[in-house]
Amino acid sequence: MQDQPKLYHQLADWWYVLSRVEEYEEEAATYAQALKAHARRPLREVLELGSGGGNNAYHMKASFAMTLVDVSERMVALSRRTNPDCEHHVGDMRTVRLGRDFDGVFIHDAIDYMTTRDDLRRAVETAFVHCRSGGVALLAPDHVREIFMPSTSHGGSDGADRALRYLEWTWDPDPADDTCITDYAYMLRTADGEVQVEHDRHVHGLFPRQTWLDTIRAVGFEPMVIPFEHSELEPGAHELFIGVKP
Repeated sequence: MQDQPKLYHQLADWWYVLSRVEEYEEEAATYAQALKAHARRPLREVLELGSGGGNNAYHMKASFAMTLVDVSERMVALSRRTNPDCEHHVGDMRTVRLGRDFDGVFIHDAIDYMTTRDDLRRAVETAFVHCRSGGVALLAPDHVREIFMPSTSHGGSDGADRALRYLEWTWDPDPADDTCITDYAYMLRTADGEVQVEHDRHVHGLFPRQTWLDTIRAVGFEPMVIPFEHSELEPGAHELFIGVKP
């Protein structure tokens, strides 16, 4: 996995003006419903690997007792302030072992930072190790090879003492390999009106659908793929991968 991008390290304090918690309500509800629909046991405790600033957990904790793990200490610190009622740990999803298990495991788009098939297998293996029998793992990548499309988007918001606007550009320089790139340009305005411009490159894994299914099966889960439906997305633009632990 690549070194942490600026967004999760030196620019982490800008997270909530780039990605606002309230914007995740519909998305988090979809993930919670998918977990419930495919589990073969009651879902009470859910582990989120790569939890970032805790935006999904902020909504999902109404349904589950959430335990959150992220590799970035600064993102974990942000999430602790937003989700003080959740348990937090700093750890790498490829290697972390908490010594306990959960009814469900959720990995949002942080799974995109698994840029090799070995990294992907290790992350899914971590999910399996922490999942109880009859439990379920949900993986929500941004990118799957068969449905990948280059894209651009923009956004940002104003905070109490700062404002941010960004341009996001996702592209694939080499269709023969297992990665794609998302470049971000950030304009960061402080309370005194000063504007700083930053470029931030994120390298993401880009694997075929069958690789996802084979990897999930190889670690011991029963795999499946389902469409991800969201009011702001084109139908068929994203997929979710499910692993049920026998």
